[in-house]
Amino acid sequence: MADLGQLLARCRASAARADAATPAGRDRSVDALRALAILGVVLGHWLVTALTSADGGLATTSPLVHMPWLAPVSWLFQTLAVFFLVGGHVATRGHASARARGVPYGAWVAGRLGRLFRPVVVVLVLWTVAAVGMLLGGAAPDTVRALLKLVLSPLWFLLVFAVLTAATPLVARIHPLWPLAVVLHVDLARFGFGAPEWTGWINVAAGWLVPYTLGAAWARGAFAGRRGPAVLLAGGAAATVALVLWCGYPASMVGVPGAPVSNLNPPTLAAVTFGLAQCGLALLVRGPLARAMRRPAAWAGVALLNLSAMTVFLWHQTAMMAVTALGLLSGSELPGLHTVPDGPGWIPVRLLWVPVFGLALGVCLAAFRTYEGRPVRRHIAPREGLAHV
Repeated sequence: MADLGQLLARCRASAARADAATPAGRDRSVDALRALAILGVVLGHWLVTALTSADGGLATTSPLVHMPWLAPVSWLFQTLAVFFLVGGHVATRGHASARARGVPYGAWVAGRLGRLFRPVVVVLVLWTVAAVGMLLGGAAPDTVRALLKLVLSPLWFLLVFAVLTAATPLVARIHPLWPLAVVLHVDLARFGFGAPEWTGWINVAAGWLVPYTLGAAWARGAFAGRRGPAVLLAGGAAATVALVLWCGYPASMVGVPGAPVSNLNPPTLAAVTFGLAQCGLALLVRGPLARAMRRPAAWAGVALLNLSAMTVFLWHQTAMMAVTALGLLSGSELPGLHTVPDGPGWIPVRLLWVPVFGLALGVCLAAFRTYEGRPVRRHIAPREGLAHV
């Protein structure tokens, strides 16, 4: 008990130091929103993705395939729109600050994208080595393909985010209605007039540009009151419900294996209107979040997650797969880990595995967090904050 008390005392002291080191004028609600967005992505992947034993190897499936009534779970954990909202806000403010200090555009964008991509190189190198090793060791190609897909498929998001970040000086003043109109017309062409499927990929840029430009508008002083965010929330929610109930869009806001249409790959109008509702809600809860972040312990947790955001995003799937692979050493299928998610009983058992995934992710953080370290930036003296991605 004495050791536990000392540990808690050290944690409180560390939290107090983090709180004291934070500039007084920092909007902590921005960091809190980013942290919630990251947690949503991580928990969503851990809960709606399952690796099951199949023919001596592993195959991916989803509880949404077997239990479609779980679609509302995807509404809670598909939080990418909030991440793009915060990204547009932070990039717009950061670029304006850099220009005011005379920082060249090249130096500014290199600093932002460097922290984004350095950890990606480590993931790609280690997983290339791992994949080759598994194949040489006799692993089934389908198993290796399934594992690589889980690791690499989220990287599309980083590419889109990087492009929008680099284009911030050009896109920051675009009104969100313009990319929204592009998404609307692309979906009309795809689903109404039989346009080729590849046209949907236009929405990868246009769809995520909507919340990004909302974030840019927020940085310029929009959404100071509650009316604008409330309109986004109500209008986005109503439009999403209408699209799902009467226009044939899927209820799930994440991809479902085997489904003929995905709301996410590429983004559909329903995903974008749902993102509008999320952005409205995020802007409405900024006040309560800011008050919550006045507590040193809460702020320390958010700060730590922001400092490790890329590492958490890149390695959370690896953590889940490592636990799943180690579980195979038991010689039997472990419920909630290797079993097919084909019934309600799978859900509480899966929830019990989430802390184990978290411990594995903690090991990954200890091993790879250093690659997310902030580089020495000769042209950018003041820190833009705890996380600038």
